[in-house]
Amino acid sequence: MTAPYPRTPARTGGRRAPGGRKWLQPATVVLLVAVAIGIPLWLVVMTAAKPTGEALTPNLSLPHHWQLGQNLADAWTKGHVPAAFLGSLLVMTPSVAGVLVLGSLASWVLARRGGRVVAVLYALAISGIVLPPAVVTIVLLLRQLGLAGSPLGMIGVYMGIYMSTVIFFVTGFVRTVPVSIEEAARMDGASPLRVFFRIILPMLRPVLATATILICLYVWNDVFYAFFVVGGRLDTLPLDLFQVASAGLYLNNWNLIFAYIILMSAPLLILFAAAQRRIISGITTGAVK
Repeated sequence: MTAPYPRTPARTGGRRAPGGRKWLQPATVVLLVAVAIGIPLWLVVMTAAKPTGEALTPNLSLPHHWQLGQNLADAWTKGHVPAAFLGSLLVMTPSVAGVLVLGSLASWVLARRGGRVVAVLYALAISGIVLPPAVVTIVLLLRQLGLAGSPLGMIGVYMGIYMSTVIFFVTGFVRTVPVSIEEAARMDGASPLRVFFRIILPMLRPVLATATILICLYVWNDVFYAFFVVGGRLDTLPLDLFQVASAGLYLNNWNLIFAYIILMSAPLLILFAAAQRRIISGITTGAVK
């Protein structure tokens, strides 16, 4: 009895498997992202660390004399950063909390109802993503309501602008939640609001984490709408930076301008770095679910 011939591996036409090049595409993407993020960040930090004479023309060169701490201190005191920080916090916190709660409630209703009327309402609700708000109309409306130049008016503007974003993100997620869970809670005597806050809202943490990041970035860095609504009456960090950069104090003082930018960006960077694990955990949990 003869032994069977050993099987020869299948021919690949003389071509080598591209296993050695698998790392090339991810490495290229990482390199491009590092360049796109690293170069502007390097420019900001290096310019903020230079004396006024070296920072007249911002570039990527190292400063001959480091004075980053002094520039940050000057920007903190001369730029009135504490007052502007409190103004930004006063506007951002209620805006984000309000738009998340009200947007989630609206998304829950739209996801659980059917018909053409609901479809039209959903289309109108998310139309704010592509249709820019009319600034002149907003200002005139706030004046009629007596809210122009007030933090409450600015909070209402931000909630109206970013409500479409929350509804767009949350509605699709709610549709993946089984209706049987809500029906079981209602059979136990739970009211609609109790069902939402006790059952639906905790399940929305992954998508709400993403929406929170986006809206916080939009509101914290906004200068356009703040300029027209509360300009001159309430200082926020971007609005204060715009005002002082246009005045004689910061004119051509790029080291102080970039130092102010570092101070303005630091709170969100610290917050997201501290909550990074929770945010990623919530997103991955929702994805697996």
